[in-house]
Amino acid sequence: MGRSIIKDIVLGFVVVGLFAAGCEAGAADLSIPQVSRDKVICFALYTVHNNTLKLTAQFYPLQEGESRKARLEIKDGRDWKQVAEADIIEQGWTAPFRVENWDMTKTVDYRVAHGKNAYYTGTIKKDPIKKNTIVVAAFTGNSIYPGHGGDIPRTDIVENLKKIKPDLLFFSGDQVYDHNRHYAYWLKFGRDFGDIIRITPTITIPDDHDVGQANLWGAGGKKSNVGAGHDGGYFKPVEYVKEVERAQTSHLPDPYDPTPIQRGIGVYYTSLNVGGISFAIIEDRKFKSGPEGLVPKQGPRPDHILNPDYDPKSVDVPGAVLLGESQLKFLREWGQDWKGAEMKAVLSQTVLCGGAHIHGKTGNRLHADMDSNGWPQTGRNKAIAEIRRAFAIHIAGDQHLATIFHHGIDDWNDSCYSFCVPSIANLYLRWWRPLEPGKNREPGAPEYTGEFLDGFGNKVTLLAVANPSPEPNGGSKLTTRAAGFGIVKFDKKTRQITLECWPRNVDITSLDSKPYPGWPRTIDQQDNYGRKAVAYLPTLKVSGMTDPVVQVIDQADEEILYTLRINGKSFRPKVFREGKYTIKVGELGTDNVKTLKDIESLPPEKKETLKVKL
Repeated sequence: MGRSIIKDIVLGFVVVGLFAAGCEAGAADLSIPQVSRDKVICFALYTVHNNTLKLTAQFYPLQEGESRKARLEIKDGRDWKQVAEADIIEQGWTAPFRVENWDMTKTVDYRVAHGKNAYYTGTIKKDPIKKNTIVVAAFTGNSIYPGHGGDIPRTDIVENLKKIKPDLLFFSGDQVYDHNRHYAYWLKFGRDFGDIIRITPTITIPDDHDVGQANLWGAGGKKSNVGAGHDGGYFKPVEYVKEVERAQTSHLPDPYDPTPIQRGIGVYYTSLNVGGISFAIIEDRKFKSGPEGLVPKQGPRPDHILNPDYDPKSVDVPGAVLLGESQLKFLREWGQDWKGAEMKAVLSQTVLCGGAHIHGKTGNRLHADMDSNGWPQTGRNKAIAEIRRAFAIHIAGDQHLATIFHHGIDDWNDSCYSFCVPSIANLYLRWWRPLEPGKNREPGAPEYTGEFLDGFGNKVTLLAVANPSPEPNGGSKLTTRAAGFGIVKFDKKTRQITLECWPRNVDITSLDSKPYPGWPRTIDQQDNYGRKAVAYLPTLKVSGMTDPVVQVIDQADEEILYTLRINGKSFRPKVFREGKYTIKVGELGTDNVKTLKDIESLPPEKKETLKVKL
């Protein structure tokens, strides 16, 4: 591909005529603004992990003859001290910085510098390890389409964030909705959220619209031949995909395994520790199989099943992949690594079930949607099995519909919770509207809550949903279209997780403001492995260490059932069949670990104590 074509793609002026469900024609036109040369740095994203700072500065287009070098400086007393230099990559105009041996115990003012008089300032916050409650603000669906809120400024969100001062921002995807001009709209994203991004660690991960297609089944990086994406792979040129991922993810901690996928497309799945909360950041689109040609077609589209009488097992075919083996291995190892971690969460694009019944507008009932991660079911169950081993909650977006689900594999509620946050501005509406009341509902709960099978036969328990208004296409207001954002609070003292779902244009610090019905909800860390115990091991009474890590291994097959940093010095491990078990107690990966073998399981009513001295 010639340099001029690549440049056109990067600047966002190649039009390929994409149009598919979930995306409307007539997006608001947005040109790249002309800025004075002292304003060529638009915004910057950063994370700090394991004493390594990674920061990506996003530039406006540079002119011929201007330097392609950028500097990163920090405030040292009254002076500015340069700590890094980075090349500015013309394909996307990004400058990725990396600083080793970063002191995470200090808050530091920084500035990105270019030339003689261009500066962008912000703050690198110290790791909030001493804070009891770690606050995450989570977003999805940054639609730019007018008529339903896409053209409304994001100032209400930014002002709320300034008041609550979150420790981490998580943008789960669809930061950009234009399928041909990621660069122009990415600049707008930075202008909209820059005032809070510049002072807060931020995770941004691209979803389907970011990489220029209606839906995405990445299929390991193969080439897709349709903009709708259902044949699997990426539709846009590789250079376009790489530019998007570089802009949105190059500031994240180094990937667990940097091996590229097909056609040289990179990966970014990794982990980030903020204040003692370990976040696994995964790519639930990149390895997922496309449905076309793989499963029987059950409707006008390969990914939509309209036949309520179909057999869900017919689509759970051999060879259908969700996360892929490399990401499952990552989750398995991350789940066992509790160094510096007290609680865990998994972050990805979308939730692990079919989370909606109505698509697009009222009346459009869809039995199952293969764009959701309820399919393939075997891959979904493998992912949930790894998440629950770490007692982690799953936080995601994409569905345009805020929900809380308690997931099940073999039985309802035997696994983790998920929180799907609402769209910032809601373009393509969805509703949770089951035909039958849910089973085993909480006392006084609405009939649409409770235990269900989703369209793929997955066991799910719906606890809260923020449905749009039933009026035609949800109406025209942000609130009737159920727009908003999520707040997740991790209380390290009680090991509880509180989920909040807020509408737009309210002051969430005001006592008069209310979240969407069904929120807030607080769950216990251990609720994320809800599997019922068949038996128990003796209660561990630990001396010499507070909050040790406990790992339980079934000696019948050497399977690691779970790994958890307990709260305090006492813990009664649950197990799921009778037999002998190995228990490891202490700081795994160090010399301060006790391994206890041949520990016999006990019936629930029998209680014994096992003293462990570290």
